[in-house]
Amino acid sequence: MARNPKEKRKRLRTKFRITIFNDITHEEIFIFRANGLMMLLSIAMAVVLLIGSVTVLISFTPLREFIPGYPNAQTRRAIVQNALKADSLEQAIKLWDFHLNNIQRIVSGKEPLDAGSLAPRNTPPDSSALSAQITDNESDSLFREEVIKQEQLALASGQRKIEQIEGLHFFTPVKGVVSNGFNAAINHPFVDITAPENTPVLSVLDGTVIISTWTEETGYTIQVQHTNDLISIYKHNSKLLKKSGDKVTAGTAIALLGGTGTLSSGSHLHFELWHKGVPIDPEKYIKF
Repeated sequence: MARNPKEKRKRLRTKFRITIFNDITHEEIFIFRANGLMMLLSIAMAVVLLIGSVTVLISFTPLREFIPGYPNAQTRRAIVQNALKADSLEQAIKLWDFHLNNIQRIVSGKEPLDAGSLAPRNTPPDSSALSAQITDNESDSLFREEVIKQEQLALASGQRKIEQIEGLHFFTPVKGVVSNGFNAAINHPFVDITAPENTPVLSVLDGTVIISTWTEETGYTIQVQHTNDLISIYKHNSKLLKKSGDKVTAGTAIALLGGTGTLSSGSHLHFELWHKGVPIDPEKYIKF
C-alpha cells in the first residue's frame, strides 16, 4: 500500500544515529547523527564530488590518454605536423598555379597579375623590405636612377666583361667568388656566388621577367625568360627591381644581392641557368 505524502515527509525528518564502538571497552569512537533528508543530500553531494574529481583527473592529467579513442602525444604531434605539411603543399600549388597563369598571360600578350599578394601575410621575414618592394616611393626611385647611372658608366668604361659562347652574349650577373659550384649529381644544379650585400644583380641576356615574387625558402626570387629556350633564375635577393612582365635587356639591374629565405646562410646569389627544361653549368658560359 502506497504511503501518503505526510508519511514520506515524516520519514525524511526521522533522525538517525550511526555509532562506532570499541568491541572490547564499548567506548563510543565515532558518532554520526542525521535525518533522512540530510542523508540524501550527503549522498548526492558525494556523487557530485566523485563525478567532478573523475572529470578533473581525466581532463588535466595524462590519464585521459587511457580513454579508448583519445589520441596520445605522438598522435597529436603527427596530426599537427601533417596539417602544416598540407598547408605548405597547398601554398606551393597555389604559387605554381599563379606562375603558370602569369606565363600564359605574358605569352598571350596580356598584363601579368601582381605577385605581391602571394607574400606571407602572417609572418613576413622582413616587413620593411616587403613594403619597400610593393610601395614605389621617392627614395626607391632615386636609388634605381643611381644604379642605372652606375651601369651606364661601367658600360662606357668597358669594365663589364661579356662572354660570347655559342653565339650568345652572357653578362655576368654579379662579380664575386663562386662558393659552391654546379653539380647535378648531388642535386646542386646551380652556382652560389658570394658578393657584398646590395650589389646590383644583372640580367645575363635580353628577356622577359616571368616570375618576381617572395618565397619562404628562397626569399626574393626573380626569373627571366630568354630566347633559345633559356631561363635564368636569381634567388635570395634583398630586393627586386623588376616585376612580372617587364622587358629587360642584357646587363639590366633586376635585383639587389642579399641573403633572404630560410635556405640561405649568408649574403650570396643563387644563380640557375636552364636550357629546354634542363639545368646547365653557368660557369661554362659565364666568367664570374
